[in-house]
Amino acid sequence: MENRRLGERLKSIAARGGIIVFFIMAFEVLIMISPFAFFFYSVFNPVLHWLQDYTATRWLTGFFLPHMILPPTFFLKAVRVTGSVLFVAGATTFFICAAQVYSGKIFGWGIAHRGLYRWVRHPQYLALGLWGTGMSILWPRFLVLASLSVMFILYYFLARDEERRMLARFGEGYREYMDRTGMFLPRALESRLSAPLGLLRGGIRKPVAVTLCIPIVVIGAGFLLRTVTLGSLPLESRRNVTLVSILPEDRGLSARVLEQISKGAGPSEALSAIRPDRDYLGYLMPPDYVMQGMIADTGGAFQLHQQHHTFAFIADWIFNPFEHLRRSPAAQMAAMHHVDPAVARRHHCPLGIDRPDLRCESCPIRRIVLVEIDHEGSRHRSKTGLFGFDTTRVPVAFVDVDTRTGEILNAKRVGAATAWPDIPTPAI
Repeated sequence: MENRRLGERLKSIAARGGIIVFFIMAFEVLIMISPFAFFFYSVFNPVLHWLQDYTATRWLTGFFLPHMILPPTFFLKAVRVTGSVLFVAGATTFFICAAQVYSGKIFGWGIAHRGLYRWVRHPQYLALGLWGTGMSILWPRFLVLASLSVMFILYYFLARDEERRMLARFGEGYREYMDRTGMFLPRALESRLSAPLGLLRGGIRKPVAVTLCIPIVVIGAGFLLRTVTLGSLPLESRRNVTLVSILPEDRGLSARVLEQISKGAGPSEALSAIRPDRDYLGYLMPPDYVMQGMIADTGGAFQLHQQHHTFAFIADWIFNPFEHLRRSPAAQMAAMHHVDPAVARRHHCPLGIDRPDLRCESCPIRRIVLVEIDHEGSRHRSKTGLFGFDTTRVPVAFVDVDTRTGEILNAKRVGAATAWPDIPTPAI
């Protein structure tokens, strides 16, 4: 009896621990733009650096979907919108199901068979799975996918254990309920998807197969999405510099900007950072692009963790999946404080331009944030080769170019760190 109780406790701790680990990984993005970022990363960052130190684990800190770059294709946009939908739907469904279960316990309704429980035996686990899947799309680090896989495996075994206990308690009534419902999906759909597992005979073969299949499917989907993402990026190369356009509509500007940079017609201090024997990746963006702090430390306005508007940023990130990337920090603050965004953006322009006739939406000036790519081997790399797992990105400079005249207005060296010092940040 005592051993059974100990076993139940260990299962409960394992299940809850898996959920906690996933949400720590997934909500890294929430912590990242909060005032507590450095307290969190003082503990979490050593784990990320340890993973990066080894070839076999370095991929875990990488990203598999666009996070800083606006999705350049309809498919990638649809994936991003799906992430927000699953996040909201999963969280809402989870709390509804939790209220139903605890109401049943309070009022003694017996087996939960109303609402979603009419079709699925474990809708709470399904809801958490949808919530977690949405979160992994919103913060697409491979480490989040790995922890999501562990959470799925724990849910599966926890659900099996719960069903064993329900059968012991309710007997044939629960058996009939199991016969007409699916475990995590409606029975008809679940039967089709799990048909290959039905070929496995023996008590342990099916659980082992599920344990192996879940990480293969989940993490494999991440690698597939990363391949699609890299193949969709708007890239332009010349010599040892590759430009990626943050905004899809800027793709046509890359060639002209590269020509101006290659001429070296501008402030020599920053342009001298481009060495002929090294490879460089440049991010082409509006000068007030909100996420540039993840690429390089270009100024305090782009250190989002210092803005003290964490939940407003998070809400914008979830409910405005593309607009939040286009909205500058000044415009974001103007919306929060009910100030005219046009005035706010003029007075907080990173180029110091305060001209009523110049609209930010049609501004011809673009900023190129340059990072040096350190990689294995002596041969030059370009385009998608610069995003390999074996590369290291070191910020070196940013350059502001008037795309109408080709004039380089400003060029400045930056430190070898982002606005989040040495924390591994997205490359895409």
